Amino acid sequence: MGELVRLEMEGAVATIRLNRPRVNAMNEQLSLELWDAAREAEANDAIQAVVVWGGERVFSAGADVRDLAALGPREVEPVVGAIESALRHIEAIPKVVIAAVNGYALGGGCELALCADFRFAAEDARFGLPEIKLGIVPGAGGTQRLPRLVGLGHAREIIFSGRHVGAEEALAIGLADRVLPPSEVFHAAMEAAVRYASGPTLALRAAKIAVNAAAAHGEQTRGLAVEREVFRDLFASEDQKEGMRAFLEKRGPVFKGR
Repeated sequence: MGELVRLEMEGAVATIRLNRPRVNAMNEQLSLELWDAAREAEANDAIQAVVVWGGERVFSAGADVRDLAALGPREVEPVVGAIESALRHIEAIPKVVIAAVNGYALGGGCELALCADFRFAAEDARFGLPEIKLGIVPGAGGTQRLPRLVGLGHAREIIFSGRHVGAEEALAIGLADRVLPPSEVFHAAMEAAVRYASGPTLALRAAKIAVNAAAAHGEQTRGLAVEREVFRDLFASEDQKEGMRAFLEKRGPVFKGR
């Protein structure tokens, strides 16, 4: 799809593959291509689930510090704006998104992983928001998404220290959902994505919209209203009829995404 980000399809699952050797450092071009990939993943009805992967060695080591070091406030704004916009689009894809994390997921790379619905991590994976060590702070959503995922206490400690979080600790605090041998991470993420892609995709879309609303608004009344709306609208779908009919008939449902 692009020079630095590829969108690869296998059945109903798309892989958004970062491809900027050596460490998938994020720059403005990668961010724009990531935005394009997110837009295609959302718009393409043949895609029903997404895996985000940086390859077998590293997920992403974050923004390219060499590009940022000499910039002032006005110059850095479009750079961080491009990254933040791309990540919002990844988070908003109305399909299940799984981050398959090998190696480092630092800075913007960690922020990208936070945008996924699930994070499958290699045993050697390292998560972190080390910006504090550069005299800055996470600028593409890390200070907002990490507390919602692991709680304020863990988030403060990780962000304030800038330290790396190993895979087992990430699993223990909710930053990772599964930990696997490095060679199995992508395969396991694809297997899970295939299961979601063959499931009740309309209901999954509605569930994701409602859950994201709860996180975004930080106010339960609005989240509950969104939840009610998407719940109501699903009752116009063939999948809802099939799902409930199958339950009553004591058989497995056959969903068609309609």
